Amino acid sequence: MGIISTTIMAFSMSADAFAASVSKGTVMNKPKISEALKVGSIFGLVETLTPIIGWIAGVAASGFIESIDHWIAFCILGIIGGKMLYESFQEEKPKTEKHKLSMLILTAIGTSIDAMAVGVTLALINANILIAATSIGAATFVMTTTGIMTGHYIGLKSGKIAEALGGICLIIIGTSILLDHLEIIDFLGF
Repeated sequence: MGIISTTIMAFSMSADAFAASVSKGTVMNKPKISEALKVGSIFGLVETLTPIIGWIAGVAASGFIESIDHWIAFCILGIIGGKMLYESFQEEKPKTEKHKLSMLILTAIGTSIDAMAVGVTLALINANILIAATSIGAATFVMTTTGIMTGHYIGLKSGKIAEALGGICLIIIGTSILLDHLEIIDFLGF
């Protein structure tokens, strides 16, 4: 894989993490760059590790991960998106500056399941997994950190609408991954 294709792949793989981070940024009261960097680091680390895990699985048994990754992504993103959508219709709660670490990690895993499948593909084409995984992780770190900070300003203007849209976005991403892997439709190109 060349530099251009690796860069395009890296930013494509970080798009769903960006959507999730914008949603998280909407509910943060005056997010600090340190909090955005923390979230970016968690998402970036998970997004770096999952293609490596996929690559290892691809080397060992490529059919296993490819057969279930879309269901895992669909379920996790659907649950998180549904929860966000549900909460967007609830009465306004006091805003907090931090999200639970466990929820951040779960969201990061949910948005990186497709990177695991990409790792399987990278194993099949003998790509340099360290360069690819590092590129995906770095792009995700930048996109997620930016999303947290951007989401705050979007949230100041549109509040719960932005949170609902973020939840819907996660549900659409999960559904798109499922439908694409089932070869029903390539709705969003995920």
